[in-house]
Amino acid sequence: MRCDIVTLFPEMFAALTEYGVTGRAAKRGRYTLVFHNPRDHTPLPHRQVDDRPYGGGPGMVMRPEPLTAAIRAAKTAQHTELGFTGPVIYLSPQGKRFTQADAHRLAQYPAFTLLCGRYEGIDQRVIDLEVDEELSLGDFVLSGGELAAMVVLDATIRLLPGVLGDAESARRDSFQAGLLDHPHYTRPETFEGLRVPSVLLSGNHTAIQKWRQAQAMERTARCRPDLLDDRKDAFNP
Repeated sequence: MRCDIVTLFPEMFAALTEYGVTGRAAKRGRYTLVFHNPRDHTPLPHRQVDDRPYGGGPGMVMRPEPLTAAIRAAKTAQHTELGFTGPVIYLSPQGKRFTQADAHRLAQYPAFTLLCGRYEGIDQRVIDLEVDEELSLGDFVLSGGELAAMVVLDATIRLLPGVLGDAESARRDSFQAGLLDHPHYTRPETFEGLRVPSVLLSGNHTAIQKWRQAQAMERTARCRPDLLDDRKDAFNP
């Protein structure tokens, strides 16, 4: 999988490429990140990429010329390498809420582009001309799109074949069946007076599976009842 990232701060993505599961996947060539810095595409002196908003107001807005040029460079590079041009995704508060289903969808693409905004946002004409979809992590505002892009990438990369040591790990993640994950336990058997549930020590795999399913349902009902509403909607169109 190839992901082109339009960002002013490509060095931030070392958190993905250098550490943990995603770092190992990068070293094994399971995915490639290609960066396009809008400062390399600006027609203005001093590598300027922002300007005051029309109509007044606080802060600065990212100009359309460098962003559009960087996005088009990403598209051209994807087509040259793969013969395929993936969607352009803008990380923004007004976007659709990112879900596990979106991660699965993105993991199927040979390539896609993530656009990371900064300042007060980006010129709307960039969205109108170049963006295929907008994604959001939730109802809050970050200083820029880089952290959101890294979350999207982390969730997507771990679904790629061969990234996790055991493919079953991904299949048992939270949200895979529309539920939260069940509780997990490891050694020691007793810790500060709390014991591992006896069913997990029984060796009865059928009973263990039933217990885990019941725990997942109970945890979802307690912590995220809205997910159960979504399941009802799925079965009652």
